[in-house]
Amino acid sequence: MQQLAESMTAGQDALLDIQNLTLSLRDQQGWVEVLNNISLSVKPKEILGVVGESGCGKSMTALSILRLLPPRDSRLGGKIMFGGQNLVSCPESQMNRIRGRHISMIFQEPMSALDPVFTVGYQIEETLRRHFKLDRREAAERAVAALDSVGIASPRHVAALYPMNLSGGMRQRVMIAMALVCEPRLLIADEPTTALDVTIQAQIMDLLLGLADRTGTAIMFITHNLGLVAQSCHRMVTMYAGQVVESGPVKDVIAGPRHPYTAGLLQSIPDSNRPRGTLPSIAGRVPSLRHMPKGCRFGPRCTFSAQPCGLSQSIENTGRREVRCNRWEELELERVEA
Repeated sequence: MQQLAESMTAGQDALLDIQNLTLSLRDQQGWVEVLNNISLSVKPKEILGVVGESGCGKSMTALSILRLLPPRDSRLGGKIMFGGQNLVSCPESQMNRIRGRHISMIFQEPMSALDPVFTVGYQIEETLRRHFKLDRREAAERAVAALDSVGIASPRHVAALYPMNLSGGMRQRVMIAMALVCEPRLLIADEPTTALDVTIQAQIMDLLLGLADRTGTAIMFITHNLGLVAQSCHRMVTMYAGQVVESGPVKDVIAGPRHPYTAGLLQSIPDSNRPRGTLPSIAGRVPSLRHMPKGCRFGPRCTFSAQPCGLSQSIENTGRREVRCNRWEELELERVEA
């Protein structure tokens, strides 16, 4: 692990560099491709927003990074470079040392992610003792300190409670404490504010960003909320139907989206400055994994669809931006004030 730590602090351009990642899963009907040539990167101390509708592959990308998929029913291809190692081919013993220590994840639903039969303090202690040579007393004290660091009142009392004794916001804070207690280099936050009210959402985001700023942890922030991405992230990636369709600096993408899907997501955000009327939405739904459209996967839902859209679509580098659309240069998409 010393070699891993040294390579990660050697000033690499990207902390995480995903290259042409593919993922196939097996069900009762056989194998089906879930992710198609995903390429993205996260730089040290950067906050990257990953957006898209449910079923676009955001969470599957996160689970692939940590190899949290059933090995017999999943196939990974491409590269996931982290600290000079390709996590796709990394031995499971090495992955166990990376998970929680160098890469941590906040899952969508903390009640499902936390074990109901152990106290929250014990679960944080377990994370610490797995990666550091600590006795039970020292681990317990650090667990209490971790709960205190995420703004939990009476942390010593809360450490003795079970997940069912806590509110949704408190459980989310416990998950954040558990994810950051080992001071990882990368935190994957998968919908960390889902099912929380607006006030608690703001508190959780302030907490995450503050802790990341103090510890230097980079964040891969997966969300449906483009408002949070605009306020919190440096860069953003738009995913659709298992592909990256656009990426770039947040301010640039929001001020001038180049893919119709990104533009559609932005137009769907409620805006008090717009005249009253029907809230814009994207017609249709994400296609079935087994029945992907030919050419552009967004084509059947796109109001700009034309003949070039039926042809093969590849991601095109346009300077600081990337876009997967054969017509991006000729489209006039609605712009949003950054």
